[in-house]
Amino acid sequence: MNLRPNDFTRYLEKPLAPLWVLHGDELLTLEAADALRATARRQGVDERETLVVDKGFRWDTLTLSASNLSLFGGSKLIDLRIPTAKPGRDGGEMLQRYAAALPAGTVTLITLPALDWQTKKTTWFKAIAEVGTTVEFETPPRERLPAWVTARLATQRQSVPAGALEFIVNHVEGNLLAAHQEILKLGLLYGEGELTIPQVEAAVLNVTRYDIDMLRQAFLSGDAARCARLLNGLRGEGAPAPLILWALANEIRTLALLRSDTDMGQPLAALFKAERIFDSARQQAIRAALARLTRPTLHTALLHAARIDRMAKGLVRGEIWDEFLHLALRLCPR
Repeated sequence: MNLRPNDFTRYLEKPLAPLWVLHGDELLTLEAADALRATARRQGVDERETLVVDKGFRWDTLTLSASNLSLFGGSKLIDLRIPTAKPGRDGGEMLQRYAAALPAGTVTLITLPALDWQTKKTTWFKAIAEVGTTVEFETPPRERLPAWVTARLATQRQSVPAGALEFIVNHVEGNLLAAHQEILKLGLLYGEGELTIPQVEAAVLNVTRYDIDMLRQAFLSGDAARCARLLNGLRGEGAPAPLILWALANEIRTLALLRSDTDMGQPLAALFKAERIFDSARQQAIRAALARLTRPTLHTALLHAARIDRMAKGLVRGEIWDEFLHLALRLCPR
């Protein structure tokens, strides 16, 4: 059974199912696993055994743990953590056998990181998801992050003005665990009530994790300010320019192809399938980008990307990071 995150807490009020599979954002999955372990204790699960799948992990440990009854004669929680989401061939086969014959008197909790669509289609994951209670905790997208921060501050009876909220969001983007830590820090440093912008600026560190996928999202959404901030951060972190060029050029080529085909009357849904674009959030972002971009604009952007490529190869002169910014701004609304 697949549960939505909003329903997870409600289901913890019932007797625990024998198998739980939690995956997604590091912080949200960690908090959900903590809540489930606390529920297990309240429901009389007397013993817990933690297994962490790392290099050299022996998968027969899982079956041995399941076959050993609780030392106190009660129920047992097996806490299986697979940080890489790659159990390997032996692990995949073991998980399938385990799911097919869940041990009696045992609650099994399997935690995984965020999964790509290929992993979700593996035989081992489908086996545990089919018999288990599965919850995916997605990282809030950029547009929902202010609400998430506001809600977290409210739990410690604090609030911040709009300028301070924007400051927090900009400094913790892409790093939800660090955002949580910074919010806790505000609770320790200051009392209840509304905090000032100087208080927030003095306390919150710049813990943003810049990555190229975030740049692609900002690029598609046409957020010029965010593109500039991300490019500056990637440059400061030493991100390889050829990789950034590949990501931007690939995005432009995809948009140009879809723009051309839709202009010829082809349905976008069919084009998404042909281009293997299955993620709904990405589809929505592409739809928004195509609504504002014309075929000539995208053609000019492709020529610009080709010029940056020649610049990276030393064939023409110029500042490549400035050109990245100009390319991003070319496709952002004015």
